[in-house]
Amino acid sequence: MPSSCCTPDGSCSTNAATVATAVAESTVTTYRVSGMSCGHCRTAITNAVGALDGVISVEVDIAGGLATVTTGGEPDDAKIADAIDDAGYEVTGRA
Repeated sequence: MPSSCCTPDGSCSTNAATVATAVAESTVTTYRVSGMSCGHCRTAITNAVGALDGVISVEVDIAGGLATVTTGGEPDDAKIADAIDDAGYEVTGRA
């Protein structure tokens, strides 16, 4: 039987207030990235940036040459750029 967040009485065991607070305090920043061409590129950038402290999510648009990063607060552009550079790509600025 798969696990569920629902309790036996049908209520949800997650803390919705905590989730709402995290979303309200998050910042979404989009970066222009050069050198991406395939799914491997998407995975490499997602893993590299996603491993940084404070990063909530990463979405990579190969065709558009963009990486959209959601962070808990203001992003550290230098750390994000370094992670992308270390993965073999180049941040050319914010979009």
